Formats: sequence, structure tokens, C-alpha cells
Amino acid sequence: MAAALKAADAGRSVILLEARETYRTGSNTAMSTSMVPAGGTRWQEAEGIDDSPELFLDDIMRKTHGEAEPEVAAALTHVAPELVTWLADYAGIPWELVTDFRYPGHSRDRCHALSDRSGRSLHRFLHGAIAEQPLITLAVPMRLVDLRLNKEGAVHGAEVEAPDGNREAITARAVVLATNGYGANAELVRQHMPEIAEGVYHGGDGSLGDAVLLGARLGLDLAYLDAYQGHGSLASPHGVLLTWATVMHGAFLVNQHGQRFADETIGYSEYAAQTLSQPGGVAWMIFDRRIDESCRVFADYQDVVSSRAVRWADDTRGLATLIGADPEVLASTLDASAGAARGELEDRFGREHWEAALVPPYAAVRVTGALFHTQGGLRVDGDARVLRAGEPVTGLYAAGGAAAGISGHGAAGYLAGNGLLSALGLGFLAGRHAASLGAVA
Repeated sequence: MAAALKAADAGRSVILLEARETYRTGSNTAMSTSMVPAGGTRWQEAEGIDDSPELFLDDIMRKTHGEAEPEVAAALTHVAPELVTWLADYAGIPWELVTDFRYPGHSRDRCHALSDRSGRSLHRFLHGAIAEQPLITLAVPMRLVDLRLNKEGAVHGAEVEAPDGNREAITARAVVLATNGYGANAELVRQHMPEIAEGVYHGGDGSLGDAVLLGARLGLDLAYLDAYQGHGSLASPHGVLLTWATVMHGAFLVNQHGQRFADETIGYSEYAAQTLSQPGGVAWMIFDRRIDESCRVFADYQDVVSSRAVRWADDTRGLATLIGADPEVLASTLDASAGAARGELEDRFGREHWEAALVPPYAAVRVTGALFHTQGGLRVDGDARVLRAGEPVTGLYAAGGAAAGISGHGAAGYLAGNGLLSALGLGFLAGRHAASLGAVA
């Protein structure tokens, strides 16, 4: 949608294809928390926050230990301020700067989100902007199954398929592949990221790896296929995201024995495998009334509450009974965590950020590790052009999960919001560059 809007904004005719009729609620964007990071924006300036694309890029390279694709990371961090401003002024998205907590890896408050922290709301605004743009034709359901290339290897259209199997050719000077990643393709997940293969997949059902499979068949460059965004706290068995804002406000996880097992503030993505490695592949998020009230702003957290996943205990013994742990072991864990939060003890796992010690009554949510979306795919350049043997294919672009992202390898390099930044940012770059070529699909 970002690519379509940007190309149409430049006066180009666009056909926007969507393979799934469930895309309004069943896409990764709709399932996100609507956060888009950008350094050096008017929202930050209003809050007196000193930030820049360079500082943001430094954070990405630090979190990925230098493994992020440098050209794409630089392109996205530098276009991010322009992107969020354009989305606000052109698409009417009412951004707010998230300042009540800071996700791991970000050195500044730079996540821009909607007031309810809901990807569904972000999706509605984008869809509304699409509906108001006469140069964009939306076709649903319609799946892109092949590219049409001329004898020089440049794109001149695509082949699409309706649910009844009928196929037709669309002529276009540019094609933007926005088919997402391959999180819903269990075979590809087992092949490229076995550590998360047993985790719950909590992403769009259309993420079947269309771009990766097409790229492999056409000899396009693929990169970072082991990269993904996981999450260490998907409420189980409810299948609802328990926001990591709980952790940043002072919550922590224990296993079924009542013991913590790592520093929760390293990041929710890498914590997916940590949670899955515990007995039964589950853990319990422990927090209190203060954190419960702080997280009510999140639509996802409201879903957790309404699903009755949050259970309360008046004291340590009641909490131990609730989660099935030894009361003495759990009491020791609670005491040690409270001491670390008050600065009286050094945390054995090295956690430094607590915000405040927990006080009873205690809340507990049973969680498991999950795969949210993959971060590897077609290699692109700073204009979102797809590469083949290191050279751009004329007229071919990729954005979001279809493209290799900026998270490096594995799960540890993911920074909060970088999935949406790759989706919207690469879409913006693709739409802008494709507009110079002609009609866009």
C-alpha cells in the first residue's frame, strides 16, 4: 500500500493485488503494534528529543553486530523521517511518539505509533488512503504467480491468478513484490531457521514464501534467509500477543519451576527461543497492577485481558499455586528480582532496567515462544530494486517480508518496529523509484 500510494502520488496508474480476502485482519501489518521507528522527526523535536538517522543507523549496526545490510539500513534510516511525515500529511495517519517506555536496542524514543498501538488501526488508515486515490485499482483476491520479462531481462508485467485458477497477464513497466515472507511455510522455516520451527507461527496466513520461491526459480539474489522476528511472550493457549512493554515496565518471566532463566531486556525477538527452551516450551510472565494499568493502552493487551489469560494471585503462595511452582523457589525469585529492581542486589543474569519492584497482588500469564515474521528474502538496493548477480533488475522491486531486511542474521538483531519500517520504507522507496518508469503493479 505504501508503494501504491507513493507511485500514485507521482501520477502513476497502479493495480494493487492482494491474494487473501482476510488481509484486513490477517496480515502482519494488521497484527503489529503500529510502531514505525524514525530518527529526527517533528514529533521528536516537539518532545525535545535529540535524534538523527545516523544515530538510528548506529543502533541498528550495534544490535546486529554489524551484520545488517549497510546500504539498505542507511537508505531506510535516512528516509524514515520523510516517510512518517508523508504518511501523516498525505495518508492522514495520526502518529504519536511512544515515550512511556523504550524497547531494547533503541537509544532514543523514536517509535511512532497510533494511540491504541494497533496495527489494525494503521491498516485502516492506509486502506482509507488507497480508497480515496483514483489512480489505484485494488483487486482482491488475486495472486501474482510469475513475472513477465523482456529479452533484456527487464520487467514488463506479471502473470496473476484468480482463486478459480484462471490466469491473466498484466502489462506494467514496474512490479513491486510485497508478498511478505515465508513464516507460514513450515518447510522453509525448518530449512532456514530450525531453532524456531517448533514455535507457534503468529503472522499472516498468506506468508507462504512466494517471493523467495519465485526468486529461486528466476535466479534472483536471496539473502539473510535465517533472519526472523520472534516473540517470547505469546499468551498460551490463547494465541494473543502479550506486549513486551510489560517487561520494559518491570515484569519478568519464570519457568514452570518458578525460576527466571535469562535477561528479559535483551529483546523480545531473541527471547522466543529462550522461552521455547524451557520445560514444556512455556513460561509465565509475572507483573503487578501498576504494569497492568500501564499496558492498557495496547489493543493487544486488552485482547489478552478479554481472553482471560491474565490470572491474579494475592501473594507469593497463591502465585506459586497458580503456576504450579515450589513456593520457596518462587519466593526466592521474587525476592531477588525485587532486590535488583531496588538496586540492592546485582541481577544474576545482568539485567539492569527494571523501572520498579513488583508488589502484590501479582498477575501471571502463561506464554510460549512464537515466530512473527521472517526477515530474509530478495536482496535489494537502496531504491528497493531487486538484485540479480548483484545488479538491479530493471522494473522489479521488493518490500517488506519479500525483501531481505535489516536485522542481520537470526533473531537477535531485530529492533522494535524495523519490520514495519522495511514494509513501509521499502514500499515508499520502491513506489518513488518505480514512478519514474511508468505504470506499476
